[in-house]
Amino acid sequence: MADSGTTCGPELLVALSPEAGTPLRGQLESALRHAVRAGRLASGQRLPASRVLAADLGVSRRLVVDVYDQLTAEGYLTARAGSGAWVSDLATPTDSARTSNGSAELPPLRWDLRPGVPSLAHFPRQQWRRAWLSALTGACDADLGYPQAAGHSRLREAVAAYLNRVRGVAATPATTLICAGFTQGLDLLCRTLRAGGARTVALEDPGLPHRARIVRHAGLTPLPVPVDADGLVVTALPDHGVDAVLTTPAHQFPTGAVLASHRREALLAWAGRAGALVLEDDYDGEFRFDRRAIGALQGLAPNSVVYLGSTSKTLAPALRLGWLVSPPQLVGRLTAGKFLTDHGTATLDQLALTEMINSGAYDRHIRQTRSRYKAQREALEAAVSRHHVPLRLTGVPAGVQTLATLLGGHDGNGLVRRAATDGIALDSVTRYHLAPGKPARSLVIGYGNITPHGIDRAMAALARIMDAEPPQ
Repeated sequence: MADSGTTCGPELLVALSPEAGTPLRGQLESALRHAVRAGRLASGQRLPASRVLAADLGVSRRLVVDVYDQLTAEGYLTARAGSGAWVSDLATPTDSARTSNGSAELPPLRWDLRPGVPSLAHFPRQQWRRAWLSALTGACDADLGYPQAAGHSRLREAVAAYLNRVRGVAATPATTLICAGFTQGLDLLCRTLRAGGARTVALEDPGLPHRARIVRHAGLTPLPVPVDADGLVVTALPDHGVDAVLTTPAHQFPTGAVLASHRREALLAWAGRAGALVLEDDYDGEFRFDRRAIGALQGLAPNSVVYLGSTSKTLAPALRLGWLVSPPQLVGRLTAGKFLTDHGTATLDQLALTEMINSGAYDRHIRQTRSRYKAQREALEAAVSRHHVPLRLTGVPAGVQTLATLLGGHDGNGLVRRAATDGIALDSVTRYHLAPGKPARSLVIGYGNITPHGIDRAMAALARIMDAEPPQ
């Protein structure tokens, strides 16, 4: 039986809305049956444990067990001893894989190798539920009013202490601002810099493409700066005319490089000479596998570096919880901008995260997640070797993705398109180049939202695709 390996459970696809006169069991059976027929639940995909799905839907476990048994009897599901229920190989989607104009659509996603996606199925639901209910119970009346624009004082204290302890950030509650993820944090920074007269922000190339769009949207000009095996090429930064540089020093995206110590010193020296800010995106600094992660750059020069982080990789992107630690002179302007943007981040979610951090649940979850991603990275290395895939993984072992150099002349863009027709989702490095015209000689492979067995099956399929079409 094929194993999709994806860890996105059907609880993300099934919405159970009680209907008068319709038994809950019938509603759940129908919803799951329809999801399998439509291909939203792929052949070989594992369903959540009955206890987990029952808790998520607010129904009895017995009801979920009965539904799984019924759909197993009908052939939609199959049971594996000790590992729960899986979508059957016999349960194929109906012939709906065509667009409204009759052209063929891509098949359903079987193997999720997209970079930057954490393990969505391992979001700590029970711990988050307990933390959220505790936050709700303990919230005073004032907590239910309009949020503090800079973030709730308790979360700012908890985040500042956590960042000091784990990432070496020189943070205080007064210099820590809570925002709706990295994207809002960068937007606030860019708007604040633009209002203060800034014009240009340097960006790593390659890097995430939406960062350049955020910079432009704020009225600033993005300037691509190359990256090599030692990280950002600091000597490529102009001595004048650049107001800030955005960098990922702990684990560059997507190359996986770590900013070398001599480059760190040179970058801070450049910032001092140019009168510029360094914007440090520490998007997955907790997930270094071969050694302790390098400390944050901000700790070396807190008056020259703005530190940005979020829960998007540690917990889930859906939470939209992030933070930035800024020099004191920026705090007032950033807080005013945050107020004008959304009047503050949802207080109960902030208090729930505070509970998780202060109780130690957040640290425990990160330790478990680090071990899981380490095993998945190792599974990818083993699968590339086992199936003789002409790839060489580069960058430090960290995070939820890696750059993979194509060997033998394969074109990355064409390979990504061919893989998509087999249900494999991954990226070519050209998606992340800001300067056009770069050759597509690498893939960016994510291993966060897929099981080790799924990784092995995906690499076997990729090897077949590459064998079938010789290099150009």
